[in-house]
Amino acid sequence: MKNRIFKKILRVTLLSLVGVAVLGTFYFLWKKAQPVVTVYEIVTPARDTVETKTVATGSVEPRYEVLIKPQISGIISELQKEAGQMVKEGEILARIKVIPEMVQLNSAESRVNLAQITLQQIEETFRRDERLFAQGVVSKEEFNASNANYLKAKEEYANAQNALEIIRDGITRNSKVTSTTQIRSTITGMILDVPVKVGNSVIQSNNFNEGTTIASVADMSDMIFRGNVDETEIGRIHEGMPIKLTIGAMESRIFDATLEYVSPKGVDKNGAIQFEIKAAISIPGDAFIRAGYSANAEIVLKRAEDVLTVPESTVEFHGDSAFVQVLRQETPEQIFERHPVTTGLSDGIKIEIKEGLAAADKIRGAVIDPNKKKE
Repeated sequence: MKNRIFKKILRVTLLSLVGVAVLGTFYFLWKKAQPVVTVYEIVTPARDTVETKTVATGSVEPRYEVLIKPQISGIISELQKEAGQMVKEGEILARIKVIPEMVQLNSAESRVNLAQITLQQIEETFRRDERLFAQGVVSKEEFNASNANYLKAKEEYANAQNALEIIRDGITRNSKVTSTTQIRSTITGMILDVPVKVGNSVIQSNNFNEGTTIASVADMSDMIFRGNVDETEIGRIHEGMPIKLTIGAMESRIFDATLEYVSPKGVDKNGAIQFEIKAAISIPGDAFIRAGYSANAEIVLKRAEDVLTVPESTVEFHGDSAFVQVLRQETPEQIFERHPVTTGLSDGIKIEIKEGLAAADKIRGAVIDPNKKKE
């Protein structure tokens, strides 16, 4: 009796489970067959500023950088300045010890000896004529001629001595201030580099040789950005345009700059034609920019201020026409109407709407994920 009742209960339970499973399956299939209602984000136009920009890469460098070169060959005997120090125009940077050539030195010594012999001979003649002129034997004209010859011989002897001193020492006793052995800065600024050391041989700057660079000096208060712009953008930039300069080494600090030069000739770099540009940088008092910093220049090509804008993803383009989906009904189901608009400037994220849309209108945005909506 008990076994019969247990079997009956078990049979009823199994049939109930099968029935629930069948009903669940039918409900699932019915649910899947129902059409899915797509819900969109609603976007409202906003007044904003739209800019189109281009970016040029380059570096920061001084506008004026001067290479200081010697006017005489020799060996560096003393360096009075080092890189990083400030220097004034005319201040001594280094001293050179002259190593004379034996042929030139011998010729200069010979010239001094000959000038001395000539001077002694003419001086004796002059002293004799001076005594005779005092006695009235020699005329004034002859005395003046003798005096002139004596003065010429003295000048020649002095010139020969100076030439010997220059060849031997690189300096004359009468011109120590302007000595060519003293290398002086030609501008006021900061020393960027001193590529020579004491004991190095240096060559003078002349018509056939650039000479050895003793130091490079630059005015660090007047810096420029030098970079390159692709040929596809060069036609839209011009001198005087404002630039935002970002220097990565200074924690991406932004500086104002003004475009002042656009190269008239392009250069092929890695298969692309690049044009050089230069921009003057406005440096605030609390900033020190080192020469050679890499920087990016952001140039605003076009700007539209206080205009009606929408996300560019909400605009549909067909040929030369543009459309937006304007919301006409929100509940119980969203209904949109395709509406033509006139677009303007775009920065790739938002786009200017010139006509066809009001600030109070609502338009269709991106599709809302139903799973996110439930969350």
